[in-house]
Amino acid sequence: MRINRWIESRRRESGLREQALLKLEASRRELQSYIQKIKENEKRLSALHSICAVINQSLVLEEMLHAAADKIKEVTNIDAILIFILDEKAGRLELKVHQGVSEEFASMVNGLKIGEGFNGRVAQTGEPCLVKDSTSDPRLSLEVVKQEGIKSQLILPLKSSDKVIGTLCAATHDVRQFSPEEEELLALISIQLGVAAEKAHFCQEAQRVGRRFQEVFEKAYDAIWIHDFQGRITDANQATARLTGYELEELIGRNVSQFLTPEGLELARQVQQKLLHGEKIKQPYEQRIVRKDGTQAILMLTSSLLENEGVPLAFQQIARDITDERRLQENLRLYADQISKAHEEERERIARELHDDTIQTMVAVSRRLDDLTFGDSTALKEMPRSLARLRRDIDEALIRTRRFIQDLRPPTLEYLGLIPALRELATQVQEQSGIEVNLRVEGLERRFTSEEELLIYRIAQEALRNIWKHSEATKAEFIMEFDEEKTVVAIGDNGRGFEVGESSEFLEAGKLGLMGMQERAHLLGGTLDIGSNQRNGTTVTLGIPNKSLAM
Repeated sequence: MRINRWIESRRRESGLREQALLKLEASRRELQSYIQKIKENEKRLSALHSICAVINQSLVLEEMLHAAADKIKEVTNIDAILIFILDEKAGRLELKVHQGVSEEFASMVNGLKIGEGFNGRVAQTGEPCLVKDSTSDPRLSLEVVKQEGIKSQLILPLKSSDKVIGTLCAATHDVRQFSPEEEELLALISIQLGVAAEKAHFCQEAQRVGRRFQEVFEKAYDAIWIHDFQGRITDANQATARLTGYELEELIGRNVSQFLTPEGLELARQVQQKLLHGEKIKQPYEQRIVRKDGTQAILMLTSSLLENEGVPLAFQQIARDITDERRLQENLRLYADQISKAHEEERERIARELHDDTIQTMVAVSRRLDDLTFGDSTALKEMPRSLARLRRDIDEALIRTRRFIQDLRPPTLEYLGLIPALRELATQVQEQSGIEVNLRVEGLERRFTSEEELLIYRIAQEALRNIWKHSEATKAEFIMEFDEEKTVVAIGDNGRGFEVGESSEFLEAGKLGLMGMQERAHLLGGTLDIGSNQRNGTTVTLGIPNKSLAM
């Protein structure tokens, strides 16, 4: 009896041990499963971490995508990787990266339209697409996929802020089932890749815009420079170098106070204080600087305060050199004054000559007529001789009157044209001055507008008068040449020359005639060159492009 109980007890203990062993085995298997899942999760997390680290190492889009594709193939059992980036303007997918496929296939699928093929549909819908077997899938629209031997595909959208910017395609050459873990890993990778791709795109765009603005800054016609609150120049463009006379290397680090007059420095301080306190100033404003060679330049300057999130950083100056404009304005004012004086002097001269010459002659003629009318028989006997004297006086008065008319507006120019008027002018100068004037016309003559003819005539008239009055010449050559490109009027003499100087100095030197010739040449759209020396006389050359001429 005791033996039976002992056997039964041993049997129960053995059953309990077996049950415990079975539970322990089940726990072990469950633990191994957990451990396997943990290892797989760690592998996926490690892979995801590695890919994130890789794609964040570069901000160059192509480099980042290639590095990501390499890492994806390394951590997954995938045969081919294709990464497309969406070109929104063109509405197409550009193939940026391809691995595991032929170049021919890559060229065929590059530029897919939105909605075209599996990748195009994913880009259109923003939803993932799982293709078990491309060769038998009714949605297949590209035969090149079959030709490449691609079977299973998992295509995921690359998104940034819920906006599709491309697609990620993982493909195999055999039919296979993507595990949930692989799908989850690739989905996480696509999320990270979308954000990184958008970031790289923005970075490249910012760099492109930055380079464009830098190019605009460097090539700007206006001088632009930036200086800190102490006045040290931190950046400047080539126009600033031309304006100041310093090389760019010399400008960087130089203090702007070195360019300013005391008055200009005080003005600059006032402007900067107002900008720092947010006060409005009238811009652009006039400022003066001293160039490297010691000369002064007048600028129209625009000043602004550069800030970053409300924090002042530096001052930016944009300047245009108006020195020549100011000088021109001053010259024009002086020229207007001189012209006004010249007009008054000419009126006074004509009035004086009319009074002292023509009117006196007319008075003398009138008295002789009175003598003839009321004279005695002796006067009648002298009538033929008196009439001859009257005729001579009247002829001289007519000559002087015609000369006045010629100076004011030559009738020959109006009725016969430029060449006859110039011939008449040359003849008159020769008769009045005794200088031999030879006029030669070369080429096929062209006609000008009446305004242009008068301008050319006045230039020639002033040149010949200068020869007559100042050169002490005995001979003058007057050549008018017509060719296909331009018309040239050249007037030279063999007399005593003079120091020409710069054309901008004509007015200041009192050379009003030369200044008038220069202005008339400008109105013609041409050029006026004056060459002179003491031994070989003076040559005035007027060149008029044919585009300026009335054909």
